[in-house]
Amino acid sequence: MKPLCFVLMPFGEKVDHKGRTIDFNEVYEVLIKPAIEACDIEPIRADEELLGGAIHTPMFERLILCDYAIADLTSLNANVFYELGLRHAIKAHTTLPIFAFDTDLPFDLKMQRTLPYALDETGKLTAVEKDKARLIEHLEYAKEHKHTDSPVFQLIDGWQISHNLSHEKTDVFRKQAMYENDLKEQLSDARIEGKEAVLKMMEELKPIKEKSVGVIIDLFLSLRGIKAWDEMVSCYNAMDKPLQKTKMVREQLGLALNRSGASEKAKEVLEGVLKDYGADPETNGILGRVFKDLYEKAKKNGEALKAAGYLKQAIKSYKEGFDADWRDAYPGINLVTLLELQGDDKQLQQYLPIVQFANKRKMESGQPDYWDLATDTELFVLGSQYQQAFETLSEAITLIPPNETWMLETTLKNLNIILECRKEKGNNDTALAELIEEFKKYS
Repeated sequence: MKPLCFVLMPFGEKVDHKGRTIDFNEVYEVLIKPAIEACDIEPIRADEELLGGAIHTPMFERLILCDYAIADLTSLNANVFYELGLRHAIKAHTTLPIFAFDTDLPFDLKMQRTLPYALDETGKLTAVEKDKARLIEHLEYAKEHKHTDSPVFQLIDGWQISHNLSHEKTDVFRKQAMYENDLKEQLSDARIEGKEAVLKMMEELKPIKEKSVGVIIDLFLSLRGIKAWDEMVSCYNAMDKPLQKTKMVREQLGLALNRSGASEKAKEVLEGVLKDYGADPETNGILGRVFKDLYEKAKKNGEALKAAGYLKQAIKSYKEGFDADWRDAYPGINLVTLLELQGDDKQLQQYLPIVQFANKRKMESGQPDYWDLATDTELFVLGSQYQQAFETLSEAITLIPPNETWMLETTLKNLNIILECRKEKGNNDTALAELIEEFKKYS
């Protein structure tokens, strides 16, 4: 995905302090937008109604999330100055103020690094190509050097801002998100009522991009809970582009695409996240699931060579995710399950105790959730400890949120993989088959 540049500026024709009527739409279309696009960056311009009135949550989100920002200060517009101040408070670099060369800027900004452009006495651009080239030069410099241009970050040593918008764990993000209480309650009620209620809520929340990040994410994950994969993709498409670019949203898009049958597209999305952020238990875990599903599809179709290749890729993805952070047992349990399937006893014996230790430490450090207990269940099955597996999974299903049975289905899918693997090796594991049958009724 291309980086984004948020453009803060007036809209339409405005009269400046010299009495000139300036067509800011023309300034944007002729000068600013082409320069941004020439740098392989995607421009996003603020909505006119937001600049003309109250600044809504989406404005703040764009200021935080966009990789770059250009602020046109020519009209001395109060909203633009306010937004520039916010940007400087939360972003150390990649913010570029511009102005008509003869604008009398306020004192605080005269000392900042700003870029002038030429206008004549009638408010028309007079040196478009020259000014465009300079704007491109400054943007390319910002891309390459990440020079600190915020006066706040320049003056206050150690100033840091944490934007918890790429949180690794989506369910934690949902619980911690701050958003309107009434919508929170409505979405919670809809999840309990079921699929139709959540889909109705989705319609009521349109246009989605105008809602706060917390509401959008809660809706996004509620759709995941009811297995509305196509609607999840539609929700993603309706989001503001800066929110679409966040790591967590892209991960969940990959999950939804895979579950909807678009595995190749899911692979492309998740590999893009890995390229941007590196190996990660969450991303690699979801990508591993994509390869695992492709493996099962190829095997079902009798494509043995292709199935072997996908199995190898799934193991590689889970291994890279677990190696990135051994504290997260999610990719680890999938890794050891597939290692048994592959018949790689050497690596299985190497990783099995590490996964067991990682999951044990996680459960001891706090209140175990469904995935902790589900992981423990699979580990007990791998060790043929069926009574412990039954007891653990019995406890796990009590922790599944209303209408989120996909969680148990994921666990049963892994247990079926182990069962089929053992059957192929001549081990008719009746105890495991009985455990699976017992818990199918809850999925």
